[in-house]
Amino acid sequence: MNSDWNIDSWRNFPVKHQPTYGDTNVLKNTEERLKSLPPLVFAGEARTLKEKLASVSEGKAFLLQGGDCAESFAEFNADNLRDTFRLILQMAAVLTYGASLPIVKVGRLAGQFAKPRSEATENRDGIALPSYLGDIINGIEFTKEQRAPDPERMIKAYSQAASALNLLRAFSTGGYADLHEVHRWNLDFLEGSAQDNKYRIIADRIGECLDFMKACGINKNTAGLISTVDFFTSHEALLLSYEESLTRVDSLTGKYYDCSSHMLWIGERTRSLDEAHIEFMRGIGNPIGVKIGPTTSTDDIINLINKLNPENEAGKLTLISRMGKDKIGNILPNLVRKVDSEGMKVVWSCDPMHGNTFKAQTGYKTRAFDNIMSEVEQFFQIHRSEGTYAGGIHLEMTGQDVTECVGGAQEIKEENLGDRYHTHCDPRLNASQGLELAFRLSEELSKYR
Repeated sequence: MNSDWNIDSWRNFPVKHQPTYGDTNVLKNTEERLKSLPPLVFAGEARTLKEKLASVSEGKAFLLQGGDCAESFAEFNADNLRDTFRLILQMAAVLTYGASLPIVKVGRLAGQFAKPRSEATENRDGIALPSYLGDIINGIEFTKEQRAPDPERMIKAYSQAASALNLLRAFSTGGYADLHEVHRWNLDFLEGSAQDNKYRIIADRIGECLDFMKACGINKNTAGLISTVDFFTSHEALLLSYEESLTRVDSLTGKYYDCSSHMLWIGERTRSLDEAHIEFMRGIGNPIGVKIGPTTSTDDIINLINKLNPENEAGKLTLISRMGKDKIGNILPNLVRKVDSEGMKVVWSCDPMHGNTFKAQTGYKTRAFDNIMSEVEQFFQIHRSEGTYAGGIHLEMTGQDVTECVGGAQEIKEENLGDRYHTHCDPRLNASQGLELAFRLSEELSKYR
């Protein structure tokens, strides 16, 4: 534990993207209630994830992190959660084949409720109201009542996260994650796909591996790994009063762990070195991430690493690159080279979503599948050129059949965006696009063999 850190020392630092609550007494009461509730995850689980991420940093595993851009209260149900979990399993099966390595599966789930916004207010027809900041803070409906930040929403977020974690644990260990079923789902995806022949080769080889294991007597009755998976959760640690309230001292180590999630990350907009989010995150024992955007300098990245991982622990820190396809080639190589030359142990992951957002002519915010793939491919090429390991992918996606990102084998066009545009914030890859990305990424990973 850092001797100059305590659980609320972040309150002495400048802080960005926090709501202004009307009644501070209600806020304090809500924080106290949260502090009295059981942890959502346990410190031991977070340590297990850190061990797995240490393997990623050593090139012995690969990180797949994905899920909702912003979870909502209204759309939470077992089917939506199951479908996103299923998509992550499908993608992981394909990536395992390509990498010939274990895939560390981390969902943007059970806590991704808050979002930073560019503007503090939103204007419609001459009326200005606070911007929507995520369901944990206020409502998306454009009314004075809904847009007022409400501390009680933190209690509802906690309850939904607890329900989600309960379901995820059941899905992970109750037979739903059986590898043979996951493979069958992938074959269903290939039926009628424009990419059927190209990806069928990979799918057939996975099937041959499963048949070989079956012939050797390895099945769900003889090997638990066939029918169960390790699955972890993560979210952006944006709303610090919520994160502090769910931080506990681990009885085994005496260290503080943020028990709202297994892994937390700091966004591009809140990673200033001498501000509250860095201060809070440097003191918790969880594995943590930090988004690295196109304005990041080599000094910035070294200072961030020294602050967040001063002991240079493998698996502690994931650097999530989010540059955009037109900038990554000019910026990322110098950063990778500098970190490598300093001997710093980090996981390098690629977020190809946030730097590739644009507004369609129809008015919808969207992302193009080809642009997303371009950034992913450049990310891998850069690491191969530098002799370093491209260790992960970080995606905003959903198991639902939405039409929020254009392109892919489905050939979603800008005029189709309004068909099923359901996101509360940023556009997500749908199930078909996510799986198509996994098949293409599998080819990139195979180059590391």
